[in-house]
Amino acid sequence: MAAALLANVLYSTGFVLEKRALAALPEVDIRHPARLLRLVLGSPLWIGGSLALASGFGAQLAVYRTLPIAAAQGIFVSGLVLLVLLSAWLLGEETSGRERYALGAILLALLMVVLSLREGSDRVSRGAPAPLILTVCLPSLAAGLWLYGAAERRARHRHRMPTTGVEYGVAVGLLYGVSSLAIKGVSSYLTTSDLAGAVIDVLRSPYPYLLLFTGAFGLVMSQAALQRCRASLIVPVCTTVTSLFTAVLGTLAFGEALPHDPVRLTLRLAGTALAVSVLLVMPKHDAAPPSSTVAKELTPP
Repeated sequence: MAAALLANVLYSTGFVLEKRALAALPEVDIRHPARLLRLVLGSPLWIGGSLALASGFGAQLAVYRTLPIAAAQGIFVSGLVLLVLLSAWLLGEETSGRERYALGAILLALLMVVLSLREGSDRVSRGAPAPLILTVCLPSLAAGLWLYGAAERRARHRHRMPTTGVEYGVAVGLLYGVSSLAIKGVSSYLTTSDLAGAVIDVLRSPYPYLLLFTGAFGLVMSQAALQRCRASLIVPVCTTVTSLFTAVLGTLAFGEALPHDPVRLTLRLAGTALAVSVLLVMPKHDAAPPSSTVAKELTPP
């Protein structure tokens, strides 16, 4: 529990620091990854944010050693409250009433998932078949890349309304969901008795290569999305998609069974369905700023 809460603080702090650093940089573009990396690596503030995120991944490894996947995701998403507070305080971002209701519904959905857990009765899995993991992860990676590309093409239309970043958040969330499963897989090999053997076993598994792929593409994609959209909206969407992906597919892939008790099963399934429904109805566009012509017409002489 302490490691999960620490991961929440590190993730929220890292995203906000990166967003603040990106606001001071020239516009970045996913089509020029080398330029993007050169810009962000020249910002000490961005480097501090990335170190906080990397530390969050380390805390996540400890969480997956001791908690079931679904329980861990429920605790991780509770960090959205801290993220929204930090975004308002450090970035000056304001959420609309509809978005606040949506975030509240997401927290309620994940509270339902947490309430569906029972200490001692939920088994923590230590591994999954590599072919099954690849069957789950590879289509998800392809879907995330396609969705991000589609959002980029739509955003380049001259007369398109400003996007809130929901599409970007879903796309990056799918990549980070795969990354989360890879972290869970790596955690299953951690041991203090045979460190050399554990390293060899990890390298023989698909997990480190999935982490490298999602780390490289997730870095480039998330930075471009963070610069264009509000962190207070895109990060909650990304986190929710990651958590749902990991809780649902990870539970199945790693063989952590669903609750047998009808009440707990209903809470878990209803919480998952509510979170997905909220994502589908969240606003896709920000209100367009009023033009100078309209402003002049409304100004009294």
